Parts: sequence; C-alpha cells; structure tokens
Amino acid sequence: MQRWTKDAINAWWESQPWLVGANYVPSNAVNNVEMWKKDTFSPDLIRKELNWARELGMNTMRVFLSYTVWKAEGDAFLSTFDQFLSIAQACGMKILPILFDDCAFDGGADPFYGPQPDPVPGVHNSRWVPSPGARVQDDPAMAASCREYVDAVIGAHRTDERILAWDLFNEPGNSGRKLQSLPLMVHAFSWARSHDPIQPMCCSIWRMDEDWLGMNRVMAELSDVINLHCYANTEYTKQVIEHAAAASGRPIFVTEWLHRPAGNDPMQLWPYFKEKKIGAWQWGLVQGRTQTHLSWETMNGGEKDDSPALWQHDLLLPDGRPYREEETALLKRLTKI
Repeated sequence: MQRWTKDAINAWWESQPWLVGANYVPSNAVNNVEMWKKDTFSPDLIRKELNWARELGMNTMRVFLSYTVWKAEGDAFLSTFDQFLSIAQACGMKILPILFDDCAFDGGADPFYGPQPDPVPGVHNSRWVPSPGARVQDDPAMAASCREYVDAVIGAHRTDERILAWDLFNEPGNSGRKLQSLPLMVHAFSWARSHDPIQPMCCSIWRMDEDWLGMNRVMAELSDVINLHCYANTEYTKQVIEHAAAASGRPIFVTEWLHRPAGNDPMQLWPYFKEKKIGAWQWGLVQGRTQTHLSWETMNGGEKDDSPALWQHDLLLPDGRPYREEETALLKRLTKI
C-alpha cells in the first residue's frame, strides 16, 4: 500500500475535530514498560486520569507502546492494549500509539522486562527506555521479531476506530543513533502498510538543523500526516509549522510540545493550534513518576532539582488539580466545555 494522497488525507482531516491531547503515561508508571506490564497496568488510575483530561476538553492521547513487554507477554500485552483502548473510548479519547522509540534519556539504558527502578530524585524522566532499544535494533537476527511486533499490533487493530492514527517511530536517530535507525524506520512503514490499515501513519520529525534535513525528508515522504516536535519559543514554533504546512500540503500534528521556561507556552499555542487546526499533544498530563515537570537540565549529570520555579511539562497535580488554573480554564474555553 502507498502513502495516502494529499486529497485523501486532507479529506480525512476535514472530518476530524480539532485534536488536542497529551503524551500520556499514568502517574504511577516510570516508563512504558511499567505502564503496560500486566502486573503494573493500572486500569482504574488510567480511567480516572483520562476522565480528568476529558473534563479539560481533550479528545486524544498519544501513548508509547513497548516491544519489550510484547516480547515477554505476547497475547497478554495485546489484551492489555485492547483494554486500554476501551477505557480511552469510554473517556472520549482516540489514541495515537507509538510502536518504536529511540529516546533513552539519563544514562541511555536499554529496556528490560521486570520490576522497573524508582525514579532518580530530582531528575527529569530518569528511567525512560526506548523501544525496542539498541541491543535489539542492531541485531540482524531480531529483525523478524520487530516485524512480528508490528504485525501483531497493527494486524489486530487495522480497522479499529479507537485508533486515530499510527505513530510508527518516535524521534528516530535520537540518543546518538542518527542514521542507524533509518532501516528500521523504513521497514516499519512497509510492514505497517502491508496490513492496509484504515488509519493514516506518520513518524516524528524532531530535529530542524541542517544535518537532519535528509532524514527529515525521508520521514516526511513516508508519512501521511506531518508529525513535528517543537519545544522552542512560540514564534519559532509557528514558523516551523507554517513552513511544514506550505511545503507538504498535508495536515500537521505537533505531537510533542510544552516547555514553559523556553517560552513554549500553552496560553499562546493552544489558541494558535485551534485557529490553524493543528493537532496538538503536549508532553505530560499528570505529574508522576516520570518527573517530567522537572527541567531537562537535571539530566545527564546536571544539578538535581525537585522543586522547579516553573514546571517544564505536565498540566495536573497528582490529585487532578491544575498546575495553573489559567491554562486549564483557557483549554476549557477553547474546547467549549
């Protein structure tokens, strides 16, 4: 199957509401392994937190799946994911699942199945792990297993209307991998399209500097919608979006944003995203074990800080109260709730 035509994807986009949501990890999960592992999966908490999101007017969540949990649990993982989709549907959410991910933050650890370590105090996202991880990705003998994972997930949900779209690879080339991840990214699109899913697919363009232009071109040419990450100030974010929209003629998803200290501000960006009908998933819903309310500067040997003057990411405190009342009030106005 080929990439959706511009006419087809824009017609699909016209049928969608303004998509607004978050990158969602339950507040009791330190990473995607802990989120999906059958003995730590938390349906009651997920239901509660997604209902909080719905009260804000959100209608979609982006979630990181885990090759590691699928490899260990097989059909049990697929059942857990199906349960999650049903919870999300009951809360009014469509889901943007991510299959592969190159992000390996502080320490760059490979994923493993089993109890996950507690977060490092004062450090942003200290236990995040990639999917499938460098060890698997760089072993030619594991290519068949990576395909089986794509086939299992997308094959089971190729006509599932609870799935908004597929985000096949988050930030390919991150963690110093650069072009090492290009083969798996290209294969992922081929494997996924072989199932002829009803949902469009994409992967995230996350670096805008000249060294990444070739990689970005490949990602854009494979994707049905253009998927961007931008944590820069509001004006630069707008420039990136408007350039991508003009160059591609396709819908724009901004699947990662929100960096308050850098001027990447919801008070300015939510109204812009709605006016331009840009799909928007900011990083983080509820402050929790990922500690993404802390600054990136606490990572990789930076100074630890448990109490930042200004949160970087996340919208809600663990009890569901807003971090900033003016932000959540604005979102409710924009979504008419």
